[in-house]
Amino acid sequence: MDDLTRDAFLGGLVQLLQPRVGYRAGVDPVLLAASVPAQAGQSVLDLGCGVGAAALCLGARIAGLSLTGVEMQAEYAQLAARNGGGRLEVVVADLNDLPADLRERQFDHVMANPPYFDRKAGLSGQNAAREAALGEATPLAVWIKVAAKRVKPKGQVHFIHRAERIPQILEALPDHMGSIEILPISPRIGRAAELVILRARKNGRAAFKLHAPLILHEGARHLRDGDSYAPRIKAILRDGTALDF
Repeated sequence: MDDLTRDAFLGGLVQLLQPRVGYRAGVDPVLLAASVPAQAGQSVLDLGCGVGAAALCLGARIAGLSLTGVEMQAEYAQLAARNGGGRLEVVVADLNDLPADLRERQFDHVMANPPYFDRKAGLSGQNAAREAALGEATPLAVWIKVAAKRVKPKGQVHFIHRAERIPQILEALPDHMGSIEILPISPRIGRAAELVILRARKNGRAAFKLHAPLILHEGARHLRDGDSYAPRIKAILRDGTALDF
């Protein structure tokens, strides 16, 4: 256990074992999970599930979901299975080579927190696990293609990603993915959005929606020690409330 930490999410409702060194789940998968409007009895697929943060936070908010995660790194997949305690089915696989039985299944919701950075445009990190989580080895277009294939008709896909990657996400979405909505996420009032949550519906026909930004922190700048999360964000991170948009 010396190389692992146990971290509390949703005010302690979710407890996750994570590597002490390397990629560690933070706020982003919690926001992603909060944005998924799943209902009891539905199925959810988390692509690149890591230690299970998004899937287990979603399962803690909505009882009665069938949760499946795909993770390429065996160490993280094993931790996700341990963290899930039987609530999360974990498949160790590369998105480019999913097992045949998984390729035959479709889900009501597919969510993903793909690696943010294109390593062809920058330097790789030194920690292999963190690099695999943050550095884009599998092209973003593949994540989107797989999500669109694995979602049921009328089901939704949900991504959290860097704002500057919006054009690539939109370009990669197949034509049958419609009813696109984008929620910009800004660190503070007056600051440009750094992240976005994007959702789309299979065979959806609603008009495109660009929502008002979600502001993470109170005030125009950081003035004191400790967190300064806005009340809505505190409710999501600590109480497990939904992120409706």
